[in-house]
Amino acid sequence: MLVLGIETSCDETSAALVADGKVILSSIIATQMEMLKKYGGVVPEIAARRHAEMIGYVIHEAITSAGKTLKDIEAIAVTSRQGLVGCLLVGVAAAKTLSYVLKVPLVGLHHIEGHIFASLLSNPQIPMPHLCLTVSGGHTMLLHVRDYCRYELLGSTLDDAAGEAFDKIAKFLDIGFPGGPVIDRLAKEGNRKAFNFPRPLLRAQNLDFSFSGLKTFVINAFKDKISAGEKLPLEDIAASFQEAIVDVLVTKTLRATEEQGLTAISVTGGVSANRRLREVFQEAGKRHNLEVFFPQLSLCTDNAAMIAAAGYAHLQRGDIADLNLNVIPNAPLELETCQSE
Repeated sequence: MLVLGIETSCDETSAALVADGKVILSSIIATQMEMLKKYGGVVPEIAARRHAEMIGYVIHEAITSAGKTLKDIEAIAVTSRQGLVGCLLVGVAAAKTLSYVLKVPLVGLHHIEGHIFASLLSNPQIPMPHLCLTVSGGHTMLLHVRDYCRYELLGSTLDDAAGEAFDKIAKFLDIGFPGGPVIDRLAKEGNRKAFNFPRPLLRAQNLDFSFSGLKTFVINAFKDKISAGEKLPLEDIAASFQEAIVDVLVTKTLRATEEQGLTAISVTGGVSANRRLREVFQEAGKRHNLEVFFPQLSLCTDNAAMIAAAGYAHLQRGDIADLNLNVIPNAPLELETCQSE
């Protein structure tokens, strides 16, 4: 089955063709990165307008670059839950139009579920069940993936997501946007032990995350020096800050894996591209005899291939939407896709 995926939940306009939920025939992403650098982050209204400008071109390119035509499409999958409301509306409107015109099934999906399938696209050998850490600019959560389309939420962020903390500290230090890749590059040249930054909720008896306090600690530690025009050891700050976040993410994921009796971990989302995070997880996996999986780098950030793959899985279950499909910007994943044992 050939599924067209559409993803417009934030700042990436993306369309992709995926065959049988496994083979990526095309994956087109129109980024707004250069525009976002000007503003230092996503401006929802501007992002939505850009999606409206680009969506037709991106879908056309996804189809033609795969050597296919509209008649070859057998289903449409679109992100309809979790994201910026104006951005989601653009993708859903395009998906419903195509579904109606082509008379093919329509599937509305939660953005986070797409990230789960990004790992499965890259690593079809991931066992079921397994533990999934989804970590990005807007989300940090631990999920027990019981089977395809069956999840249990174990923990999530109480405030800033890990990726959001990277962006805010990068903006504070005036080193560029997006913050994650910039800090990752600087950290390679820095001393991870230069500063003993806090590890929020590391020893708490739950699996939730909190990075707002860490962000505030770093800002308070250096704001006077910045005001005074002092030169900061940016590499050491980046390395120490990154290490604090990585330490929390890995420690809590390992704890969740042990509590759930699982032997495999999937790490997905934009922050899963972080080199230090990958390194520490792989080392931990060897120590604890755990399999650790990451998506290929092109599937870490938002993309439509993961949405098409998730859509195929839901189509096999008969989960089909009608043309009344609407967007829910803050829908929790467990609301509709999770089942309990």
